[in-house]
Amino acid sequence: MAKEVKAENIVPMDHDQIYQVSTQMGRSMIAVIDAIAQRGGFRGEELSTIGQLRDQCVKAISLGENYEAQK
Repeated sequence: MAKEVKAENIVPMDHDQIYQVSTQMGRSMIAVIDAIAQRGGFRGEELSTIGQLRDQCVKAISLGENYEAQK
């Protein structure tokens, strides 16, 4: 059973943290997608969705790297 998250328990993050976490998550997700794809773990009908997710992760990494470069 999932734990309920209450608004008062959420700690606000600054932009640096958000971009850093997004970049890390994007890199991790790409590694997972690539590993599963290499092992033949996706069905054909899943490939377009998986490809879109991977593209979104690449975009998140790019945004994070551009943010870091502008600091």
